Amino acid sequence: MRWAGQGIDVDDGALPGLQRIGLIRTVRTPQFEGITFHEVLCKSALNKIPEGAAVLPFRYTVNGYRGCSHACRYCFARPTHEYLDFDPGQDFDSQVVVKTNVAEVLRRELRRPSWMRETVALGTNTDPYQRAEGRYALMPGIIGALADFGTPFSILTKGTLLRRDLPLLTEVARRVDVSVAVSLAVGDPNIHARVEPGTPSPQARLGLVAAIRNAGLDCHVMVAPVLPRITDSEEHLDDLLGRIAAAGATSVTVFGLHLRGSTRGWFMDWLAAAYPHLVGEYRNLYRRGAYLPQQYRAMLAQRAAPLIAKHGLTRDGRSFRGAPTAPPPAATSAQPALF
Repeated sequence: MRWAGQGIDVDDGALPGLQRIGLIRTVRTPQFEGITFHEVLCKSALNKIPEGAAVLPFRYTVNGYRGCSHACRYCFARPTHEYLDFDPGQDFDSQVVVKTNVAEVLRRELRRPSWMRETVALGTNTDPYQRAEGRYALMPGIIGALADFGTPFSILTKGTLLRRDLPLLTEVARRVDVSVAVSLAVGDPNIHARVEPGTPSPQARLGLVAAIRNAGLDCHVMVAPVLPRITDSEEHLDDLLGRIAAAGATSVTVFGLHLRGSTRGWFMDWLAAAYPHLVGEYRNLYRRGAYLPQQYRAMLAQRAAPLIAKHGLTRDGRSFRGAPTAPPPAATSAQPALF
């Protein structure tokens, strides 16, 4: 199977059509209304990022799921669903592919003499602790396989279900290097309900940060993506960073929204309905491509840096090595995870 390539400018490994990827069955259940699970048997679990695809602090990833019920309007992974003959909009939010045998296959791959125990990133494409994990519980097997074969790993999530695995993570952290990060870019509950309707609330994720710290693990927070004219005000960032610091986070990364491929059209359609007065400004900001212009990024860096310092989020020197694919961050503490 082509489960390979996690960089921002590469196909992350989806195959064209479910019938070609080892489909076992399609499942719908009342406990997950509106979501369809497509259970498949994968032939490989470790994804190696192609050389030169992106500047990232890791070369390997594992993704147990394709598609994500978080339904974040801006999700950069949306175009990957097109390779499964799904649309990148509603289908990405509701048609979730589950690699039911991923832990077993991962163990087989890690057992190879050629495996050099390089860091593996979890959560670089779709969230490993999205709602589907409550049904399929793939992560304990993935974590156990990595730890048993002496492989360091990082986790990035918006899902509070990670709490379930904190005892396991605490135990394996005694054997391998474990980095944990929570993604939290929207502090206002009303904006959150519009932008990330399927995710746990900001307060719930702050509680997750505190739980991670109480378990004795460092916790990085990805304040990303920052949405121009929606979540980029000094007031919003100041409030959010203050709450993140109060929850005990050890470091943060802040960077702005990028709109790649079909994500751009999906996001702009949503923006026209939710914030019609901003459509013209966004078209101007992204007129040259997927990334915000350097002038805006410099402005965001200048705005965020003193707030990061104000809330003491520069005190921890440990870096998080599992950031999602993204342009270079606008402002960071504890050394940027993307460098």
